[in-house]
Amino acid sequence: MRPSLKRFLADESGATAIEYGLIVAAISVVLVTALVAIGQDMSGKFEAVEAAFPD
Repeated sequence: MRPSLKRFLADESGATAIEYGLIVAAISVVLVTALVAIGQDMSGKFEAVEAAFPD
């Protein structure tokens, strides 16, 4: 029983998977934030172009 318990406590593969998951989540948050900011900026530019054309 002891060798299997030591092997279980030494196993770090689950911790690595969690770390990769956290990295992916952080990258996703940065990408979504950047895309929202770019989308809002582009929306303003499209509105300016639309306003430049007469009805």
